[in-house]
Amino acid sequence: MTNEDIKTNVNEQIKVLTAKDLSSDQDVRWCPGCGDYSMLSQLQRALPEVGVRKEDIAVIAGIGCSSRFPYYMDTYGLHGIHGRALAIASGLKTAHPNLTVWVSTGDGDCLSIGGNHFIHTLRRNVDINVMMFNNQIYALTKGQYSPTSQHGQKTKTSPTGVIDHPFNPMLIGLGAEGTFVARSLDRDPKHLKEMMIRMYNHKGTSFIDVLQNCVIFNEGVFDLYTSKETRGDNVVYLEHGKPLVFGNERDKGIRLDGFRTQVVSLKDYSESDLLVHNSKSKELAFILAHMNDQAGFPLPIGVFLDIERVTYEDELAQHIERAVEKEGEGTIESLLYDAHTWTIDDEN
Repeated sequence: MTNEDIKTNVNEQIKVLTAKDLSSDQDVRWCPGCGDYSMLSQLQRALPEVGVRKEDIAVIAGIGCSSRFPYYMDTYGLHGIHGRALAIASGLKTAHPNLTVWVSTGDGDCLSIGGNHFIHTLRRNVDINVMMFNNQIYALTKGQYSPTSQHGQKTKTSPTGVIDHPFNPMLIGLGAEGTFVARSLDRDPKHLKEMMIRMYNHKGTSFIDVLQNCVIFNEGVFDLYTSKETRGDNVVYLEHGKPLVFGNERDKGIRLDGFRTQVVSLKDYSESDLLVHNSKSKELAFILAHMNDQAGFPLPIGVFLDIERVTYEDELAQHIERAVEKEGEGTIESLLYDAHTWTIDDEN
């Protein structure tokens, strides 16, 4: 039987899934209006479109509101401990490279206690999909400030205002040599679903920062970017090969002056004068990640970077294959009792 025959047989066995097929029998216990519902719904809608079997899906989580995710997916899953979801997911993908592995994590779980695992997963380029629910607060533990909370923000642990400078998740993802770095909004389900499909199709670590509303402890923090009245003038969507146009009337654009971005009116400039997005450019990705630091600039939404690099598990498999060719199949006994052991008896 040829490889093509095997692929045909596998495809014939794949049931056409629906979102309902990926929904577990557990009651979803998030606060009414929480952005987590959107994340769950869009992943359940996206995965049937890519044709993956639910037996080949695993969802790994740490601790936090976002980490209830595996309970609500009728797939393999594991609820880990605080900050360790990426370590668990990396091990699972390395041992079972046939699985499509998704990680649901929060801004605290991922960037605080799990920060070290996050940057090393990105640099290793393990082929997993990391969804970070970013509500700029610790919600499950009732409202402490997180690594993405804004300077001056008043919380239960910063009653007079946060004095820490917040992380920019895009810059961390890019600085750790991530190969797929993106941002989306919980209240833009169409875009969020598109990003999840892009993540699945990317070979390597896919990271998305989803700006997500916490209705209890940080209500309305992203309204400027999600409200129909203000979104057009404050969000620019990144599309590879297309100029950066935005505005409620699509009458504004982003122009590049050297390495600095400028907001310009399309009354004074044409679209041919604008910056054209290139998701293959690391340099441009860094510029765009910094753009919203300046007042009056829109927030970039979409894929900042999407490049190819060998994955950790593929290179590991190659190393193992070469070692077996050279040394033959090993055994546990030979590993434990090789030349680098000694025996201690009573006389010694």
